[in-house]
Amino acid sequence: MTGRPEADPLPIALTPAWPERAAWGTAPSLRAWQTAAMRQYFEQHPRDFLAVATPGAGKTTFALSVAAELLGRRIVDRITVVAPTEHLKLQWAEAAARAGIPIDPTYAAGKGKTSQDFVGIAVTYAGVAVNPLAMRIRTERFKTLVILDEVHHAGDAMSWGEGVREAFEPATRRLALTGTPFRSDINPIPFVTYAPGDDGVPRSVADFTYGYAHALADHVVRPVLFMAYSGEMSWRTRAGDEIAARLGEPLTKDLTAQALRTALDPSGSWIPSVLAAADSRLTEVRRHVPDAGGLVIASDQDTARSYAKTLKQITGEPATVVLSDEKASSKKISEFTDSDRRWMVAVRMVSEGVDVPRLAVGVYATRTSTPLFFAQAVGRFVRARTRGETASVFLPSVPALLGFASEMEVERDHVLGRRISDEGDIFAAENDLLAQANAGESASDELEASFEALGSEARFDRVLFDGGEFGHAGEVHVGSEEEMDFLGIPGLLEPGQMRELLQQRQSDRARKQKAAPKPEPDTVAEVTTHEQLAVLRRELNGLVAAWFHRTGQAHGITHAALRKECGGPAAAVATAEQLHARIDKVREWAVRKSS
Repeated sequence: MTGRPEADPLPIALTPAWPERAAWGTAPSLRAWQTAAMRQYFEQHPRDFLAVATPGAGKTTFALSVAAELLGRRIVDRITVVAPTEHLKLQWAEAAARAGIPIDPTYAAGKGKTSQDFVGIAVTYAGVAVNPLAMRIRTERFKTLVILDEVHHAGDAMSWGEGVREAFEPATRRLALTGTPFRSDINPIPFVTYAPGDDGVPRSVADFTYGYAHALADHVVRPVLFMAYSGEMSWRTRAGDEIAARLGEPLTKDLTAQALRTALDPSGSWIPSVLAAADSRLTEVRRHVPDAGGLVIASDQDTARSYAKTLKQITGEPATVVLSDEKASSKKISEFTDSDRRWMVAVRMVSEGVDVPRLAVGVYATRTSTPLFFAQAVGRFVRARTRGETASVFLPSVPALLGFASEMEVERDHVLGRRISDEGDIFAAENDLLAQANAGESASDELEASFEALGSEARFDRVLFDGGEFGHAGEVHVGSEEEMDFLGIPGLLEPGQMRELLQQRQSDRARKQKAAPKPEPDTVAEVTTHEQLAVLRRELNGLVAAWFHRTGQAHGITHAALRKECGGPAAAVATAEQLHARIDKVREWAVRKSS
């Protein structure tokens, strides 16, 4: 393949697509990682190149710089951009126009030709899968560079991957981009190289990697302050049992899912309390970043609308609601991007790739809890504009989410299922498929068919930052002075300053607790009936959960047996005497089982 002579210098000062949004102190030159990646690309001249760069690092600018250089050298004469969503097609077209590369985002496979004013098109993975042959014919007609944005989506469905492979196999160059390549399935991503790891399992091999830790050190992305909230939840299961549990406590997978669903229910108290706390944080951030905005990521369209109503009650101004099936969704995102409005609420529309640089505060209010979705969602808040900006993301105290938050800097690859160790393991592939099917049909899905949230209460739990945890272990009421110690942290702080401030807040609280007068040993603290019943319900549910782990007997069956033996209604409406009787009965069963 023809390349530029060695004496010809590689341009390293191309203007980014958005100069005003480049890393602090770097505009108008390319960022250091973009320059390094471009140098490597044009030294090797690969047909396929996979660049993994953390969300917000500037993958679009890098790809368009490569495209401009390839066009200038006449190595290619057409560009095809493949994006996950319709909105991202428009975003790519706008970015390419700023870089002097006209791209048609309205192209459809059945449309055929485009205007001669365009040197490229933008399509979706789904659109390619509908008619890969038409895309292949176009790719064969021209020397084409294919940019596969968020290429891990080519593994979402077998038809998508097969369509991408068929359509773009004849391409002159293929540039694959992703911020989160990690998946765990058996669908290989087209045009990505895999190599066995130490355990023998094939993993994707990136040609260039720029992780979150490097981007944070280069001030390319913002550090993220995770605000975790726990609280008491109560709900009714399909069997009619009323269960109370604390969000964040060790629970079974099903109970955790139901507790999370209760917390996110718009009619409860948890989500309004967390939205109010997030808005308080946004107010503090806007003291230093006047146009800072917030984003709530909801589970579905109905809850998104309900959250928007709650935000209007809190802030006094309407929130922008973005729904994926609305034709005006892209326009709404663009209008919000260019405005100074406080809040936007969306389902999945802005979970990946969408660029709204002023987003500084987020609320993760969705039941989707995969590492891929979490990383892409958090990626909406990390794009740095000014040095010292910090992102704040509010989330439920769910073990999986807290784990993702604490592992933000871990780099992952796409893992292809399990290793087939020997000839005797011929059913490995079938076992992988079965495991995937079972994972998608958990018992919680069955229980949620007639799930009913009864009530929720939010408590400030802790702050996660830079691998450390700071806070009060779920002790703090929403709106308290202790919570405001963290919500009122300035919006412009260097990572080192943030770490020192959090440590100072933590030590101040520990000092106050140590200095506080201890209660007289003989005094009896006054406890309301409501609090007493809540304590007893938690104790009962904890014992029932322990009984489940010991015997495998379902929670609903155990509760029904306790009601039959001890009398009284479901736990949520039982009296203290009845709850005491059930607690004693479970303990009696445990003693009997031991003997």
